[in-house]
Amino acid sequence: MGSKVHLLILDVNECIQFPGICGMNASCSNTEGNYYCKCDDGFVSTSKTDTFTAVSGSCIDRNECLDVIGICGPKAKCQNTIGSYYCSCLVGYSLIVDQKMSCTDINECLVDASICGTLGLCRNEDGGYRCQCNTGTSNFGDKRAHCVELQCQLYNQSAEADQQTLLGLDSVLSLMRNSCLELSQMTGGGGQMNGEILLQRVLKASDTLLSSETLQHKGHVSKLLSSMENMLRLIGPQLRGNHTRMQTHHAEVEVLVRRERSPPQGPIHLSTEHVQLSTTWENAMGASTYPGFAVVSMVIYKNLESSTNGSSHGMGKADDKMHLLINSKVVTVYTSNPNSSHLSTPVNFTFSHLKNREAQQVCVYWDSASSGGAWSPQGCVMVDSNSTHTICSCNHLSSFAVLMALHEIKGTFQLQVITWVGLSLSLVCLFLCIVTFSCCRSIQGTRNTIHLHLCISLFIADLIFLTGISSTHDRHACAFVAGLLHLFFLSAFCWMCLEGIQLYRMVVLVFNTTLRFGYMLTVGYGLPLLIVAISAIAYSGGYGTQDYCWLSLERGFIWSFLGPVCVIIIVNVIFFIITLFKLAQKFSSLNPDLSILRKIKTFTITAIAQLCVLGTMWIFGYFQFEESTLVMSYLFTMLNSLQGVLIFIMHCLLSKQVREEYARFLSCIPMKKKRKDKYSECSSSQALRMTQSTGESQA
Repeated sequence: MGSKVHLLILDVNECIQFPGICGMNASCSNTEGNYYCKCDDGFVSTSKTDTFTAVSGSCIDRNECLDVIGICGPKAKCQNTIGSYYCSCLVGYSLIVDQKMSCTDINECLVDASICGTLGLCRNEDGGYRCQCNTGTSNFGDKRAHCVELQCQLYNQSAEADQQTLLGLDSVLSLMRNSCLELSQMTGGGGQMNGEILLQRVLKASDTLLSSETLQHKGHVSKLLSSMENMLRLIGPQLRGNHTRMQTHHAEVEVLVRRERSPPQGPIHLSTEHVQLSTTWENAMGASTYPGFAVVSMVIYKNLESSTNGSSHGMGKADDKMHLLINSKVVTVYTSNPNSSHLSTPVNFTFSHLKNREAQQVCVYWDSASSGGAWSPQGCVMVDSNSTHTICSCNHLSSFAVLMALHEIKGTFQLQVITWVGLSLSLVCLFLCIVTFSCCRSIQGTRNTIHLHLCISLFIADLIFLTGISSTHDRHACAFVAGLLHLFFLSAFCWMCLEGIQLYRMVVLVFNTTLRFGYMLTVGYGLPLLIVAISAIAYSGGYGTQDYCWLSLERGFIWSFLGPVCVIIIVNVIFFIITLFKLAQKFSSLNPDLSILRKIKTFTITAIAQLCVLGTMWIFGYFQFEESTLVMSYLFTMLNSLQGVLIFIMHCLLSKQVREEYARFLSCIPMKKKRKDKYSECSSSQALRMTQSTGESQA
């Protein structure tokens, strides 16, 4: 009989035989002949089915926040985690632990009664609150910021009789007042004009004032500076950006604003080309309650220093012993600290000097309460200083600058004596030259005409210099004096240039060596007048300085005089070199006319000497007006005094023809009481002498 074979088939449990077959975050379930995997709670399969095998899928995290909209409710936000999620209440809501675990509104007005400050009324809202400001207060559009008091009266036009209105400033003050009233809810729910537009209007108005001659009275300066501080008080919180910088031709402003629920902390640095400010946010806010915003602003005026020179007080003996000059740009600083007159921590300024000089520097602020306005060192100390920069530390905020204290030049009395005596002697000599060149017929000619007008120009210039160079008390009169000095000193150089041209023509040309009188007047007076007119149109403020009625060094304005002078000197030097070269050639020729050539040689040498004296004088004059050193002052004064004497000696006393004319004139004086025919004899003698003159009468 055959045997029977029985086969036993056993199921393989893959879950036991292959642990972890389903991967992470999944459970394995065995079935007969197979198995399946199922993801844990919070995970889903990649096959998007409830069950899968190791081949068909795996488990990944489920983002419940995306899969179930509103899983946390409308007042909470969902945060996904690996395998789960959690809900947190939105700001302004708190969690209520109950069966629903729901979020409910927090009544901030009850939690913190002072949340809107003392000037605002707290109104609770769903999920938040708002501060309703009382009339006369504002939170500048930030409904959760403290309400602060608005001082709209600061922008009223002054009704005081002694305060003159400033053109352009009153209109912008009116604009600021309207904005303030709107913010205070007296005419509506808030301002219609943002801070950027207001700041542009303010800078435009200040630019108009700074570019004109309106700010010559220190009361006007005080009004501008105080108005700028008040306007920054209103504009700063209305700026939309955290950092605002604007610049015009005459002013530059930089503003930092922080709007945070907690007070900002840390250092603050504002920097421009001329001034750097260093302080802290703690200093900018002060010890008062943080209103929800903080502001730091700085305004730099690019040419206000010329209007504030000479106004100082509280300097002790320095006012009498030193000459104080503004040596930096003027800067106004405002912060939201209500107690800016007594800061807990000083603010530091780094000023760039306008003049790089080793001199005593004094840190000052503009005190509007002192006699209409003056610079005062109170509350400010100098931390460090060198020839280019000064660091100042001040315990209050206002408008600041650096004064350069220059010791008065010793020997001022001696200089005054030398100036008066020397220039008086020069004026007498120039007057004698004018009379001589006008009355002596024997020397009439082109060169004589040039010398006559040269002496007239120098006479007028020296007379104005003697009587008006220090008349700085009236700015307009001082500018007029400076303009006249510019005109007539340039005229003197132009006539000297004409003399060089005439000498060149005498050597090179044989016939027709005379210059037409109309041409000479055009060059001698017309050209200087044109230069002065162009200079006045380009920069009228360049005429007159704090110390002298002369051309300012600002913007290089002094070169409107030195530039033409340098050109004239170069042209004259070229003509003199050519003239001397041609003279040398003619002296070495076969048949030279020695008498004429010697005269031209003498003329040339005297003209060169004359040019050297006048040119050298203004080299020292440049340093005299810039540096005010004792040596330069003496050299300039003595050379300025010598020019009239030199011209009289060279063109009158050293001229044989003029000496003979003087002799005949003096010989005729005792004859006045004699017969009239003696006068005829003297006149006939002069006429005869005039006909005998040769080359010079043609020159």
